[in-house]
Amino acid sequence: MSARPGRRIGGGRASLTANLAAALPGWVVARVLVAGAVVVAHVVDEQLGPVAGVGGRHHIHVHVREALHTWDGVWYLRIVTRGYGGLPRSAVRFFPLYPLTARAFTVVLRGWRVAALLVVANLGALLGAALLHRLALRETGDEALARRAAWLVALLPPSFVLAMAYSEGLFLLVSVAFFLALRGERWWSAAVLGALGGLCRPTGLLLSVPAVVEAARGVRRRGSVGIAGARRRVPAVGRLAAVAGPAVGCGAYLAWVGHRFGSVTLPFRAQQIATLRGRTENPVSVLVTALRSAVHNHWGGNAAHLPAAAVIVVLVVVACRRWPGSYGALAVVTLIVALSSHRVGSLERYVLLTFPLVLALATVTRRAWAERAAFALGAGSLLAYAALALVGLAVP
Repeated sequence: MSARPGRRIGGGRASLTANLAAALPGWVVARVLVAGAVVVAHVVDEQLGPVAGVGGRHHIHVHVREALHTWDGVWYLRIVTRGYGGLPRSAVRFFPLYPLTARAFTVVLRGWRVAALLVVANLGALLGAALLHRLALRETGDEALARRAAWLVALLPPSFVLAMAYSEGLFLLVSVAFFLALRGERWWSAAVLGALGGLCRPTGLLLSVPAVVEAARGVRRRGSVGIAGARRRVPAVGRLAAVAGPAVGCGAYLAWVGHRFGSVTLPFRAQQIATLRGRTENPVSVLVTALRSAVHNHWGGNAAHLPAAAVIVVLVVVACRRWPGSYGALAVVTLIVALSSHRVGSLERYVLLTFPLVLALATVTRRAWAERAAFALGAGSLLAYAALALVGLAVP
């Protein structure tokens, strides 16, 4: 059953307890799988020692020792510990909401910074999955689809980062809550949540795109002047605030970076160094170049992400066709941005964890066999992907 713009089919609702109950099983299974990946990483560390990793020679034991705060987690830990001022300027590419929230949790956890990062990430992932169940149920009234979405967001291959010291868990919570507010026409709540999204990740700015779609939907023509006209203008202000919220949050951080480091564009330019995403490019050219490499049997670099890109494109189409326009809009712009760089490493994490694609996957796996296959493939891939990342052989 597909949702239509401006209409909730079935009007499904559930209590927070019911939403959490639907999200908890998948969340637990995913963490058991990640724990298994940690064990595999330790075994590999003991048996093989140093091996060639991404970007040069990596010692497995370094990543194994860092465990769930390896890769980007190391940067977040440094930010929580020393702040941006005590780190290289490139640290500003990691937006502040996640480390600031974790720093607040260190008060409760008696200064244990790693635990604070993991608590925020994992709690955000659980609550985000619960809200995704609520959102899917409200849009479709289909309990099976909503439950499936809550499982899928936990079991997709890149979802292992939701158990690590990454900002994706918190961003999932904020972005789904943002959509709940948008679709419920709670514009001021959406404005606040959008600002938090803009403070959480660089892609939080993209939340303004679905906000434009929702704000434009059902806008009334201006009425006559007087009290009635004033009443009609008030919702328009809220709609504009919802659209501006992500830009306000992102802009506030960029303004601080400009004041502190002398360049408001530094968080984005820091991503464009050759060892990260590289220069900005036409996404079509990026795909064509990757396809040419694959045709010549060169499956390194961007070509390695072509299978995932094909799946993602299909899911984007499903999101556009089967879900309200704001869902498809977010899926499209996220994919375009993810492909608009010389290196598309982490494509899967950037795009597959965008929740409209999770809902699209839940839509096309309605049959029992398709659902079981999605869960099994997702769980197996998550375990393998996590193990490779934890020994330094794959970048999350």
